[in-house]
Amino acid sequence: MFQPNTADVRRFFCGAYARWRSGAPLDPMQDLAARWIAEHPEYHAELADEAAALGADYRVEDGRTNPFLHLAMHLTIEEQVAIDQPTGIRQAVQLLAARRGSLHAAHHEVMECLGEMVWTSQRSGRPPDGHAYLDAVRARATR
Repeated sequence: MFQPNTADVRRFFCGAYARWRSGAPLDPMQDLAARWIAEHPEYHAELADEAAALGADYRVEDGRTNPFLHLAMHLTIEEQVAIDQPTGIRQAVQLLAARRGSLHAAHHEVMECLGEMVWTSQRSGRPPDGHAYLDAVRARATR
């Protein structure tokens, strides 16, 4: 299984951004990343400077959003929806997107649920609870 480190993830997004900007051919994963990069122009300057990106520190305490984590979460949600894992996430995300009128807005809400699941897992030392995550997304989709 491929387990990229922080530098790998940052290089991937910076590379996808560079190829997208130049009009170079993209592989399927770069194409998916480029679609989400296009939705986030506020990250373009950081994606344009790979050397700076590799050395950047995105600490919550500093009030900085980590663009690489954010974009990676978009890709994670895309993959979950594509394979419907956890079972039911595809329908829940589709319903949430319909309710919010935007897949992008829906993803941002799903990210909150995903982040909560990961944080809870790390804090408790237990495996991530996919059922609680799905329930949280469904709750947002039905309100």
